[in-house]
Amino acid sequence: MKGAITHLSRALVLWIAGACQAATLTVRPGDDLAAAVRAAQPGDTVQVQRGQYRANLLIDKPLTLRGLDRPTLSGGNQGDTIRVTAPDVVIEGLIVRDSGDDLKAQNAGIYLYPGAHRAVVRHCDLTYNLFGLWIEKADDVRIEHNVITGKREYASPQRGNGVQLYNTKGAQILNNDISFVRDALYVDVSHHAVFKGNRLHHSRYGTHYMNSYYNLWEDNDTYYNRGGLALMEVRDQVVRGNRAWGNSDHGIMLRTLQDSVIENNVVAGNNRGFFIYDVEYIKLNDNLIVDNTVGVHLSAGSKNNEVEGNDLIGNREQVRYVGARDERWGTQRGNHWSNYLGWDRDGDGMGDVPYEANDMVDRLTWRHPSVKLLLASPAVQALRLVGRQFPILRAPSVVDPHPRMQPGHKDWSEWRGKHFPGQ
Repeated sequence: MKGAITHLSRALVLWIAGACQAATLTVRPGDDLAAAVRAAQPGDTVQVQRGQYRANLLIDKPLTLRGLDRPTLSGGNQGDTIRVTAPDVVIEGLIVRDSGDDLKAQNAGIYLYPGAHRAVVRHCDLTYNLFGLWIEKADDVRIEHNVITGKREYASPQRGNGVQLYNTKGAQILNNDISFVRDALYVDVSHHAVFKGNRLHHSRYGTHYMNSYYNLWEDNDTYYNRGGLALMEVRDQVVRGNRAWGNSDHGIMLRTLQDSVIENNVVAGNNRGFFIYDVEYIKLNDNLIVDNTVGVHLSAGSKNNEVEGNDLIGNREQVRYVGARDERWGTQRGNHWSNYLGWDRDGDGMGDVPYEANDMVDRLTWRHPSVKLLLASPAVQALRLVGRQFPILRAPSVVDPHPRMQPGHKDWSEWRGKHFPGQ
């Protein structure tokens, strides 16, 4: 026992001695920043005073690189501005800019190489880089409170992505503002991650996301992109409380998705609110889908899903459904449809006749858009009635047996008119 205690005491003394030896090195304008980083020991802090620094840094040991009053590090339009190959590196308070523009070399403002586990990048501006952050095979990274903008005068295919995650686990991407890149967040083969509180805008996709499982998307805003959130070839996701608005194509794309929860999101002013393709065994609940050209585009055998408590309000087409048989939604709580023409005789808040999303008139307007000018006319309403009375004229549809008479989102009108600029 005495020997064990002695051994433990020696280990504690060595740990304290190592901690006490950690130093803070200060770099001033005119100093060689790269030389200071090379001279630093593991655990040291390199603090950089306000100024302009030309450097392509390699950080190959655990240390903290901290800016004082927002210094600027420029990569001179060559390679990576900062390259990290060691674990437990913290980078904070810097303006990091001017990476190279070689897409094959994946030039980035900050490149976290395989093994750069537990890296933290926070309160930085990453601007005029090809990729803002490239993160590859680095687990438990934390990227928070950064502003990331790309080479905005480049055409979209020539830009890199804001944050690129490849083959990672446990990433936390929090409260970042990302714009004018190809895809704001590009995520591939990355699991058990949290994406929360980000603003993703003025890019091709807010999120381009594939082959990744057990992740949380919460409280993000994605707007003025071609597409908002694009989740493809994935399962076991929670997509909660996000706002996708004013995107020129879709707000939220769910493609080949299983075993996930999509709830309490706002999808407004997009060309297609939800684009749902080959999706099964998900819960699509309590979302506000308002003022889109198409509220929900549903196809490719998307079935066996729970769809409850959603509000579909003021979409030019509530649902565009392609399928061989009826798809029943709202069998437990019902959904609210702003164009529902039924009634509620018993006053229980639920419609007494089913809602059908795609009747003969809907199909006619798809083929002949000018028919929309007559939608409120008695003739068109009579045509709807005839279609329901004669099953031979009826096409497969999304059917809500007892739709809710009132929307659950009382603030729905605040989301009207939020369209892509110029549309």
